Amino acid sequence: MTIACSTASSEFLKHPYPFYETLRTVHPIYKGSFLKNPGWYVTGYEETAAILKDARFKVRTPLPETSIKYQDLTHVQNQMMLFQNQPDHRRLRTLASGAFTPRMAESYRPYIDETVHHLLDQVQGEKKMEVISDFAFPLASYVIANMIGVPAEHRAQLKEWAASLIQTIDFTRSRKALTGGNHIAVQAMAYFRELIQKRKRHPQQDMVSMLLKEKEKDKLTEEEVASTCILLAIAGHETTVNLISNSILCLLQHPKQLLELKENPDLIASAVEECLRFESPTQMTARVASEDIDISGVTIRKGEQVYLLLGAANRDPNKFTRADVFDITRSPNPHLSFGQGHHVCLGSSLARLEAQMAIHTLLQRMPGLKLAHSEWRYRPLFGFRALEKLPVTFE
Repeated sequence: MTIACSTASSEFLKHPYPFYETLRTVHPIYKGSFLKNPGWYVTGYEETAAILKDARFKVRTPLPETSIKYQDLTHVQNQMMLFQNQPDHRRLRTLASGAFTPRMAESYRPYIDETVHHLLDQVQGEKKMEVISDFAFPLASYVIANMIGVPAEHRAQLKEWAASLIQTIDFTRSRKALTGGNHIAVQAMAYFRELIQKRKRHPQQDMVSMLLKEKEKDKLTEEEVASTCILLAIAGHETTVNLISNSILCLLQHPKQLLELKENPDLIASAVEECLRFESPTQMTARVASEDIDISGVTIRKGEQVYLLLGAANRDPNKFTRADVFDITRSPNPHLSFGQGHHVCLGSSLARLEAQMAIHTLLQRMPGLKLAHSEWRYRPLFGFRALEKLPVTFE
């Protein structure tokens, strides 16, 4: 059975879940060519979880190493832990993980609280705001920049770089996006090389200084330090912004759930987990088979691409009761939005904390919160669930 779908259509971007369900109905691992390259599209929860945990399925850089035209961008991507396999992935992740433990994330609570209130102070009297540009994006930007060690006057630049570079790792990327991304990669590497030199002379309590201590032990190169900072800037912006904005939209679309959360603020952690499941910030991740592998009745041949549709796995009715129902009290809720296995999201604790605090404070401070329009649009990305804008009003 052949299934056709325009993944760039506004209807698909707004509501991809019927398409996911159609794929899963045929087979939880479906061979097709919805993107530029053909591959296996995985929509089943158990199959997705198994592949994420199976080291025979390797990560790979979005661009081939032979991409001379985009060689600067390719070089940066090759240094990122996101696109590394063992043993280099373990080495890089171990060195960076100290800054992203639940305990370290918790230490940022006062800064997150201060930033959330500061951003809401700016719009409180307006009785309206655009959630992404006024709230979610600046919050994520301030927090990740503070963590990395980027001075306040350079945070707007970091935000622009992240917005550009995310397009280069999505499967809908254009030549224009790659050309722009290559230019940004040069700028970003130059910036972080300079920041590294400053931290060598004057260490601080930030990510760059922490990674430089590992470099002194010959565990990291300066290129890896700079590339890790670029990766954290991208991930720190994209995942958190999408999580916060998607969560607010989910709650406003489900007034009974919103009322329950207002009446029971202690449900905020559970609510964020359900938002992660229901509208996964990252909709897809990819792997490549390093050998012939039999799974779920199909044989994935060595070298074939595997596209793991996390947004589909999180709505698999074989795993979740009433999978298409938004329920902030859902328990257990073993969603795959942050992945599993070696590549589980390093910043998941921080993203969760930012979302919980942002949403909780917003609901406390802005009574009568509601959508300003009945229509909204998503950015033309296949791998990410990313709203373009989310205007709201309040009393």
